[in-house]
Amino acid sequence: MDVWDELEWRGAVAQSTDPELPTLLRQESLTVYLGIDVTAESLHVGHLFGLMNLARLQRAGHRPIALLGGGTTLIGDPSGREEERPLLSDDEIAANAAAIRAQVERFVDLSPSRGTLVNNADWLRPLRLTDFLREVGKHFTVNVMIAKESVRARLEEREQGISYTEFSYMLLQAYDFLHLFDEHGCTLQIGGSDQWGNITAGIDLIRRNRGGHAYGLTFPLITSASGRKFSKSDPDNPWLSPEKTSPYRFFQYWLNSDDRDVGMYLRLLTDLPRSTIEELDVATAEHPERRQAQQALAWDLTVRVHGEAAAESAKRASEALFGGDPTTLSESELLEVFADAPSSEAGRDGATVLDLFAQALEDGSKSAARRTASQGGAYVNSRQEKELDRPVREDELVAERYLVLRKGRKRYHLIRFG
Repeated sequence: MDVWDELEWRGAVAQSTDPELPTLLRQESLTVYLGIDVTAESLHVGHLFGLMNLARLQRAGHRPIALLGGGTTLIGDPSGREEERPLLSDDEIAANAAAIRAQVERFVDLSPSRGTLVNNADWLRPLRLTDFLREVGKHFTVNVMIAKESVRARLEEREQGISYTEFSYMLLQAYDFLHLFDEHGCTLQIGGSDQWGNITAGIDLIRRNRGGHAYGLTFPLITSASGRKFSKSDPDNPWLSPEKTSPYRFFQYWLNSDDRDVGMYLRLLTDLPRSTIEELDVATAEHPERRQAQQALAWDLTVRVHGEAAAESAKRASEALFGGDPTTLSESELLEVFADAPSSEAGRDGATVLDLFAQALEDGSKSAARRTASQGGAYVNSRQEKELDRPVREDELVAERYLVLRKGRKRYHLIRFG
């Protein structure tokens, strides 16, 4: 399967500016760029698709450029926004760009012989306004600019509107493409479908200003079966930084994928081969309770974003939550897994398992605890308990001071010994 066929099979093509682009991608080596905003100190789940597509093109022999928007972030992209973005300081943007570079390198080889990372602040900041208006502005009519979806949608919002600052964003991104065309021979820009207007503006500028031929390729914006979009404005969507979203939370996010979405995510966000993904599709259809596709997705993405050691830890922690052995967890893993579970303190003065279960149950009743045990619903560290009158042993404490109690299948309580 060549690169174009793979992109189409994975559902990674929304629009292409030229019918000849598939042939070019199959037969030539192009320089291709993806723009990445630096409005936050980390990439988020919404950036995954673009980075995966840039990496796919690189593996097919094309040279990638990852463009950090250190200059355009000073302005703000109105695409997909209902209101203007807050402006960041120079120091904030520089810090964000430095952190994001390391994340990009997990996906794309940016060694000098293989790829390039640039920051558009390097050429936008020195740009003189009069030169910019003469070289770029004269090639764009306001009529065309306000017809672009990203601008038109904002103009229709009477209360918000669009500032001249954001209105000019399209020209700056078009100039980025022109600059990369001149300096790096870049002839292809890729991006989400919301970037179509900005991409075609750059192509038009290259044609008018240099007489050159450039191309654009957009991919669809990922939307779940429930209508959720991969946006950083959604607080439930994970970040790619372990400081903002831990590897465990990241792993759990994908493990909890809806059966209706997991096949799409496997195609768009992993490099698993077609045969493997189709086998997982069958597994989801025939045995959805096993969640094999979700496990494969969570493992693949966590390894890619956080590394294998972090993925192993996240997987172990996840298994502990679903009936696995919590005694294998470190203290930090245990506390993260059961962060949302109720907890209580206990002394080391001969407390029995019965005492602890009575303490953990809502009514505090020992008779209720015995009844739970007799019905097979009492568990200590995932081990079923029938006899509750025994004392707690030191050797069964997790990280030497914790005990995990479970009533039934999902009600957990964490006991912390002083």
